[in-house]
Amino acid sequence: MDKETKKPLLRSGLIKASIIFIVAYIISLVVWLYVKAYYGMAITTIASHALTFVKNVDVVSILRKGDIISVGFIPQKYGVNILKTTIDVPISNYTFNAPLTIAIMAAFYPFLKRKWIYLEAILILIVVHFLFVFSMEGEKLSAALEAQGYEKGGLVSQVFWEFLWGFINNMVVRFEPFLIGAYLYFFRNRTSTVKPAPKKSKK
Repeated sequence: MDKETKKPLLRSGLIKASIIFIVAYIISLVVWLYVKAYYGMAITTIASHALTFVKNVDVVSILRKGDIISVGFIPQKYGVNILKTTIDVPISNYTFNAPLTIAIMAAFYPFLKRKWIYLEAILILIVVHFLFVFSMEGEKLSAALEAQGYEKGGLVSQVFWEFLWGFINNMVVRFEPFLIGAYLYFFRNRTSTVKPAPKKSKK
């Protein structure tokens, strides 16, 4: 295919991708307003209970009021609500880029040879949001428990949670659309490496 033929095809593809992006962004923005609370509650619930496997705490309450989900933790060795530590998780703090990310994913549709890559991209998106809530709660909970004398994590634990939370919050979540877009771009032509089984010859 010569250069003169490639240019109109490239221009046509870019126009199609731009139209898909605009339409998808508007639709995803409207839909997201209705599903954001349910999605945030699901992510926060999973992340909060996952945190109990690495911290000696139990989840005693998960309540949503508007955009804020309040999670109550108590130390396992005490098990009384008087020692409850409540952490507020703002849903919009980690989902504000979701409509833009979804629109970028939709814009890549004409260029993808393997549509199953969307499942991988969605999984990456969910993992990023999970890590945001997990690291945020871990950092705040560690500081609260140490201040109250219920936990002695030491400098290593403090640095770990602060670094993890800072990295996810300041880098990963803010560059989420770029990360998903880059993943789709570099793997858009990837095909399955599984070779088909050889056909048996008929005797």
